[in-house]
Amino acid sequence: MTALAARLRGLDTTVIVYLALIVVLALSAVLVATAGRNLFSPGSIRDILTGMSVLGFVAIGQTLVILGGSLDLSVPYVVSLTSLIAAQTMNGRPGMIVPAVLLALGVAALIGLANGAIVTFLKVHGFVTTLGVGLILKGYLDTNYRGTAGAVPREFQLFGATGIGPVPVSTIVMLALAAAVAFLLARGGFGHHLFAVGGNAEVARLSGVRTRRPLIWAHVLCSMFAGVAGLLLASRLGVGSPTVGVQGGYDLLSIAAVVLGGTLLAGGRGSIWGTIGGVAIFAVLDNLMSVLQVNPFLKDVVRGAVIVIAVAVYSRRRLVARRERFTRTGVGTVPVDAVPSGAVPSGAVPADAVPVETASEGGAR
Repeated sequence: MTALAARLRGLDTTVIVYLALIVVLALSAVLVATAGRNLFSPGSIRDILTGMSVLGFVAIGQTLVILGGSLDLSVPYVVSLTSLIAAQTMNGRPGMIVPAVLLALGVAALIGLANGAIVTFLKVHGFVTTLGVGLILKGYLDTNYRGTAGAVPREFQLFGATGIGPVPVSTIVMLALAAAVAFLLARGGFGHHLFAVGGNAEVARLSGVRTRRPLIWAHVLCSMFAGVAGLLLASRLGVGSPTVGVQGGYDLLSIAAVVLGGTLLAGGRGSIWGTIGGVAIFAVLDNLMSVLQVNPFLKDVVRGAVIVIAVAVYSRRRLVARRERFTRTGVGTVPVDAVPSGAVPSGAVPADAVPVETASEGGAR
């Protein structure tokens, strides 16, 4: 049992997320079967993947800002605004699809640029900044709209309605963009700088990293991904809606998916694929509760419980990992197998050396 626990602690967080997803799928399949349904039927798979699409777009962008040590609470209002801009610009005309999409994404990018500039230049925390910008957008939407507006042509509605077999086109686009962002984070200078800023902005600055640029780009991309989610919702609804983003709760749900996927809220550590795993878990649970006709208010209870358990597990793993460095007899000693072969971290000594306390005293003398 101890060996199994040690192996689990050694697994990457993203691997743990997908192991949890497999467990959730297995349990959901059993519970759905009791209701006379099949979780893996084409219709059920389509429902789960459709549920992943919108939240997936928003969560990808949210992952970027959280990796940089920030947050974005304005995303639900960006979703609503872009759905309205696109629907009103198209107004049922197929020839206006491209201009409408470009205009909606351009407005979203400007909102993200404003968020990033306030966070980096004015040194206002991302939570406060995006909360304020979100309230400004909410005021604009409440003042100028009393209901749905515009009309989306049938050609654009295909984006949210068609698929390849049971897989919606929107989900394929979402996964393709996730792969592109994951590649950018792993191989591009933007990704390395964003991780550095999220880990420790001051150390990154002293290392020569321009700390403002990656965080600004993260906010711009986050708003643009929220804009894509707004376009998808406009495609599905056929109109723009001033409340569709808030009703979906995409601000807190996207943060929850990111945290469930193993990304640290403090920034500097996480992955896009972990976030996609978190989005998938929420989609499966929502589908399960819909099939079982669970009270809609209990959905939030289940989501909250899942988040708390996930964060508790991650925190426990990190705490145990720290303790394992000091498990030998002799205060402050460090086991050789706790560090890479041939490397000794700064301030540490090999296991067969004197305790750290003694070494420190000797150094002081």
